Formats: sequence, C-alpha cells, structure tokens
Amino acid sequence: MSSDLQQIRIGLTDNHACSYLPHLQERVAVTLDEFMHTADNYEVLLANGFRRSGSTIYKPHCDNCSACQAIRLSIPEIKFSKSQRRILNKAKSFHWEFKDEMDDNWFDLYSRYITARHQSGTMYPPKKEEFLQFSKNEWLTTQYMHIYNEKQLVGIAVTDVMSHCTSAFYTFFDPDIDISMGTLGVLFQIQHAQKEQKQWLYLGYQIDECPAMNYKVRFQRHQRLVNQRWQG
Repeated sequence: MSSDLQQIRIGLTDNHACSYLPHLQERVAVTLDEFMHTADNYEVLLANGFRRSGSTIYKPHCDNCSACQAIRLSIPEIKFSKSQRRILNKAKSFHWEFKDEMDDNWFDLYSRYITARHQSGTMYPPKKEEFLQFSKNEWLTTQYMHIYNEKQLVGIAVTDVMSHCTSAFYTFFDPDIDISMGTLGVLFQIQHAQKEQKQWLYLGYQIDECPAMNYKVRFQRHQRLVNQRWQG
C-alpha cells in the first residue's frame, strides 16, 4: 500500500463461502477509519485494490486464495477490438445518458435482471431498499448511466465519479436483449471517461476462473494489481 495509507486501521471479517468460487472460503479487509470516507481518499484506495459496498470500503483478504485481482483500464491508451467495434455497430440505436438519480422504472429492469441471471446469488430475490443501500453512499459522487434503445430503458450502469477516474460499480440490464450488454456498458463508460478526460476506469475484480468476468480482460489496455503492483 502507498506510504500515505500505512496508518489506516483494517478489520477482518470472518471466513464464509466465497460468492464466486463456492468451493473456497473468503474474507475481506475493511477500512475502519471514517476519515477515509472522502472521494480523494477513495481514489487512492481504489489504486490500492479496494472497492466499496454502500459506504463500506473493503478488499479481499483470503487465507489461501489470491484469485481476485483489481483491474482497471488506461483510458488514454484504449483501443477497441474488432469484436468490441461490432458490438458498438450493432448498438447504433442505443445511446447513454448520465443522471443523478435512476429513472422511476429502474426496479422493474433490475428485478428482471436478477431473476434471469442471478437466482443463485445473494441479491435474489430482488429488493429495492437492499439495492439502494448497496449502491449509495453519502461521501462519493455516484451517477447512473442510463442506456436506452431509442426511448426504451435497457440498462443502468452505476458509476462512481472522482477527479482522475471513474469506477464501474454495478450494471444491470434487460436480460432478453441479443447483445453483450456487460461489454456495451463498459464501452459506453469508456466513452464517458474519454469525454471527461479521466485517466482510469476501474472495473472491480477479475477472477480468471469465472467465465462471466472474462469480458473485462478483452479491453486493451487493461492493468491488473498483482502483489500491489499494477501490471499490464
């Protein structure tokens, strides 16, 4: 961790079944100092492999596993692949718009997504207040990228916005659309980061054993945090 964070206090959760690799146990390190709850400090913590859930800032701290690697994109160096350009071309009728609040019909879309894609996960059955508690906090600018197909809302990417970076927090979308919405959401977030002249777009954690995450490593140029050094 960088020298200016050496003194922060960390607490460890108990071990419990891993959400991504069920045959393993996971636990996380949680920051205990309230003074870290600012946008500037969180930007530093992101660069050191932390993420947030609601207002809680954490990073994986598992006893016998290091599968989770923080991953980020260098926005000035981004080059879209042929397949990514095909997705953008297929989505010509789509457009995105950032808003401070979600459209009124967001929960219908979220419910369809969770029910179709994540029935075995901890967010099923979908609950409105639970998602709001998970996604919001009081010390960070969080915006909502609304993705529309013409006038129809088809996806929302919850995005944390800081001085030099943005962070893709959580994305949900119409599960019936015949297009890779996870990839499209990142492509649109890249466009936004380019427009705002950000240096980085953080994509959370990459776990190579989870096929659903592998779309992240197809973005070039990406970096992974390995042994507290960004590589890529």
